[in-house]
Amino acid sequence: MELVADILLVAGALGAGLYCFVLARRLNRFNDLEKGVGGAVAVLSAQVDDLSKTLSSARAASDGSNAALDDLTGRAESVAARLELLMASLHDLPDATPPETPASTERVEPAKPVASAGPMFVRHERAQQGAQQ
Repeated sequence: MELVADILLVAGALGAGLYCFVLARRLNRFNDLEKGVGGAVAVLSAQVDDLSKTLSSARAASDGSNAALDDLTGRAESVAARLELLMASLHDLPDATPPETPASTERVEPAKPVASAGPMFVRHERAQQGAQQ
């Protein structure tokens, strides 16, 4: 009976050893930096670092653009204030009428309007008949 118990004990120890060996190999493959989850974690970590650098550079560029826009807005407001002042000062000037030149004393008579009775093509026809006569 002792012999059977010893055989069972050795078989259990060998089974546990084999089980530990298989688990150790699986764990090594799991943590492998090229194929396993360890590699995925390493790649994701590198991507997070790249994204944080990109975000910081984008934030710096945005701050620079914000400062430039603030400067341009301030300049535009000052120019608008000057334009408003100039427009207000134009209301104080007297109306200037241009002097008449002797050559411009001839008046040109505007063309006589055509009677608006009837459709457009009829009016156009009547105007042509009137011009021919």
